[in-house]
Order: sequence, then structure tokens, then C-alpha cells
Amino acid sequence: MRIVFFTGAGISAESGLNTFRDSGGLWEQHRMEDVATPEAFARNPGLVLRFYNERRLQVLQARPNAAHQAIAAIEHIAEVQVVTQNVDDLHERAGSTRVLHLHGEILKARSTLDPGLVVPLKEAELELGDRCPLGSQLRPHIVWFGEEVPQMEEAARVVAAADVLVVVGSSLQVWPAAGLVHAAPPHARIHVVDPRAEELPHSLHVRYWSEKASTGVPMLADLLRRELA
Repeated sequence: MRIVFFTGAGISAESGLNTFRDSGGLWEQHRMEDVATPEAFARNPGLVLRFYNERRLQVLQARPNAAHQAIAAIEHIAEVQVVTQNVDDLHERAGSTRVLHLHGEILKARSTLDPGLVVPLKEAELELGDRCPLGSQLRPHIVWFGEEVPQMEEAARVVAAADVLVVVGSSLQVWPAAGLVHAAPPHARIHVVDPRAEELPHSLHVRYWSEKASTGVPMLADLLRRELA
């Protein structure tokens, strides 16, 4: 059985990471146009780097929660792939071995000269003057607004091969990633774990779990184990 978990900000929020869209979220503290676009980086790179340095420190201090751990544990009984909108490494730290990050990874940086040149960050902070091997300024390895999502085609292929698709902590409002659910094959069973989940088209085989990620995912994991036993 191939199980694909499509995860969003709601799963990381329970580990203490601020979301962008909720009340008190990051966009109430910063204008998206000032910190999360290529134009913002060109205009004021120091501000953008400071913004992501703060986010990076939060990620390093956070810990995987029960939802991350339950997803990783299912790898022992099924073929599992995680497709995440999140830029943290909490899935990996929980033990997931196949994680596709749609929107980049905050613990990495990439060249402003060659987008394909990505390097792990050795320090928590990325500063002006930190350069890639080609000599150009490094920038956060994040997909900003207005940029293409380079992993979308691969993510669609992953979802298209799923027998079970589990959506966790995603509002399904951030496009193009939100459209991935429609790449699921007709036979796939879809589970949505979110206390505020919006209903998907009735043509899909969907079961809704009105639970936060840290309680709903372990419950679903128990169900999947019983089905596979």
C-alpha cells in the first residue's frame, strides 16, 4: 500500500512554529511584499535575511510532535511518502525518510547565481556576504511568492501513485500546492485531518477527521495499521 501524507502549517504549529495565515501569524507582523518575494530581497536583502534567521532559530528550537512521529512510524508497515508545504525539518527529525519539500527548506541556502546550487547551512544565521561556491550571495532556500514551485511535477507524480492520501494541517488554500489533492487516482481513499477542514468535491472518497494533527494523525495511523494487519 502506498500512503502519501500531504502536510501543511497546521502540523508544525503544534510544535510551536508560527503559521502565516492564522490570527497572530507571521503576516500580521510582516507584509508579505517586504520579506517573501524576489523583489523584497533585491530591495532590502538584510531585512529578508533577518526575517528568515528568526524563523530558522524557531525551527531549530522546535521538536517533532505526535503527528510527525506517527507518520514516521507508519514507514514500518507501508510505503510512505511525505509531501509538505512546510520548510522545517520536523518530519525528518521524527524519522521520515522520504520527504518532498514543495516550498523549500529553511535549513538550507541557495546561490543567487545558480538556483540549482543548494547548500546546507552550517550556522543558524545567514548574513550579507555569505557566498556560494560560485561567489554570489546566498539566499534562503525558500520558494517565494511569485516564484515557480519546482517540485510540483514530482509531487503530482507521487500523489497520482497513492492508494491512500492523507491531508494534514493544510487549509488547501495555497496554490498551486492545494491542487495536488486532485492528482489522486480515482481509487485512492482520502483522509483529511484538520479541525477546520473545508469539504472537498463530493466525487472524491473523503473521510474527515475533525481533530488537530497531534491527536488525529495517531488515530488515523491506528486505523491504517489495523487495515494492513
